[in-house]
Amino acid sequence: MNVKDKVVIITGAGSGIGAATAKLFGTHGAKVVVSDINIGNATKVAEEINLQGGIASAVKTDVTKYEEVKSLVADTVNKHGSLDVMVNNAGIGGKHQAKTADHTDDDWHNVIAVNQTGVFYCMKVAIKQMLIQGKGNIVNVASLAGIKASGNNLSYSASKFAVVGMTKSAALEYGRKNIRINAVCPGFTHSALLEQLLSVSPDMGDKLKRFIPMGRFGEADEIAEAICWLASENSKFITGETITLDGGTSL
Repeated sequence: MNVKDKVVIITGAGSGIGAATAKLFGTHGAKVVVSDINIGNATKVAEEINLQGGIASAVKTDVTKYEEVKSLVADTVNKHGSLDVMVNNAGIGGKHQAKTADHTDDDWHNVIAVNQTGVFYCMKVAIKQMLIQGKGNIVNVASLAGIKASGNNLSYSASKFAVVGMTKSAALEYGRKNIRINAVCPGFTHSALLEQLLSVSPDMGDKLKRFIPMGRFGEADEIAEAICWLASENSKFITGETITLDGGTSL
């Protein structure tokens, strides 16, 4: 994939899909900014990329705080001269699995703040920089829960449907400005969020796999491949799309 020398910010890159994506970009010669609210995790990922011969740095960012997002982008541009790719991956799930009437206010506000408002802030700031440059590429990490119903999970589903909508709306607005904006929608993928779901009951893993035609969960590396491809020159006529990686679950 052609991403060599591209300057890439990845939020939520301290673990899971974000970490796998950061490492893959590093392997392909991109200059990677590993952003996460957990600076310890982000630093470990950046160090691993550098040890493998890549170029990476770690930055602590809370995507729910607009000023921190502005600083993340400004510092990246000051250091590297541009922002070619913004991968908005930071996301959380609610602490409780409950139907809508029992959904907690805390879960609603916390999940929406990170998954929806955080993506909005990152898109807004990144697009402003990309307009100055005359080009850019954004990949948002949505979810299978953003394109089909997901019970006992209202805030997460709402936030991921919003990510899909924001992706399409912004892609429409900035297509003529040489800015491409796409999203990936992972299904059940090995990550902290999946582990939280599996902890509900001992047989939850087997129950979930019954809904996956391929009979297994996804791997973070597999989602990273799609993200990197969307951010590369190999997909230069694609914008406003969502790529679903779910082993056939949506079928």
